[in-house]
Amino acid sequence: MTGSTSLLPEWTDVDAILLAWPHENTDWAPWLDDVRRTYLSLIAAVNASGAGVILLCRLQDKQTITSLLGSDARVLLVCGEYNDTWMRDYAFLTVAADDANQPVEFSFNGWGEKFNAIKDNQVNQRYLAALCERPIATSSVVAEGGALEIDGQGHLLSTAQCLLNPRRNVDMTLEDYETVFKKVLGATKVTIFKNGHLEGDDTDGHIDTLVRFTPQQGLVIQAADNRPDDSHFAGLSALCRECSEELPEHNQFRLPLPAMYNEENDRLPASYANFLICNESVMVPIYGQPEDETALAVMADAFPQHQIVPVDCAPLIQQFGSLHCISMQIPRHTLNRRVLSQLQQGVSVYDV
Repeated sequence: MTGSTSLLPEWTDVDAILLAWPHENTDWAPWLDDVRRTYLSLIAAVNASGAGVILLCRLQDKQTITSLLGSDARVLLVCGEYNDTWMRDYAFLTVAADDANQPVEFSFNGWGEKFNAIKDNQVNQRYLAALCERPIATSSVVAEGGALEIDGQGHLLSTAQCLLNPRRNVDMTLEDYETVFKKVLGATKVTIFKNGHLEGDDTDGHIDTLVRFTPQQGLVIQAADNRPDDSHFAGLSALCRECSEELPEHNQFRLPLPAMYNEENDRLPASYANFLICNESVMVPIYGQPEDETALAVMADAFPQHQIVPVDCAPLIQQFGSLHCISMQIPRHTLNRRVLSQLQQGVSVYDV
């Protein structure tokens, strides 16, 4: 994909948000009821923001999901098989085009072959391609949506630690990635950060846990100013300095860092930067931590023209991910007319 079009920023108006329903054969089994409540809260928030939800689910879960959704829900169920629910990293991305937007997919291999992702890597072509006005363009390069952040001018952000994992693309350099992102996603500028990582993060430092753009030339950064004695303080402070050096014209909105641990006393990679923009709303993960209120206040400053909607993501972080990780937005002018019509009809099932 070349020319003046590029990957659409998240604040572009959307018709739908993609999710995949957690079930007992995913890693959510120990927290299934709590996680499903988070999904239901997110679905309600997305619908309230004027978007529908396209929900990938198993055939046998249709009845359960329908019984849990409210009568005013706008959810299109797409039945299929998948390994896990981290839709951000295997669902298609969307590049602007003149008549209908172009869906684009990279290859997904479980964050550098850490986990089985064979079924996830087939989701786009097997189930989601039929929903789109245009066929999904495919790149053989391994990359995840959570590793990529872009603004309205085509400036794309990512992290070196993630991209240079040899089990993603063994021979690719950062210069090679820049070429790919410009060709496939239409990026006009690429900045790859060297600093910043959260303990327990299986993704090798996805950008969506660290640095996010705002529409008003701002950067929301997962900092650690509130925890000078924390093991993350040096790396996240270096990331803030790197942001100042690489994007000096951008205002910084620094988020506080929570300290969360699981029952095995492993540090959990809880990040307030893992938010989802959906039309006029920003869904912000909260974790039942003392830093929640400060984080929401920072987000309100960063997005003064949006409604800030807190979503309890404490159950999600038990599997080392959060709100942005489970979701993928679909901008307007991407879905076909049949899908758009069904999204207005309450809860229904799409026959792929």
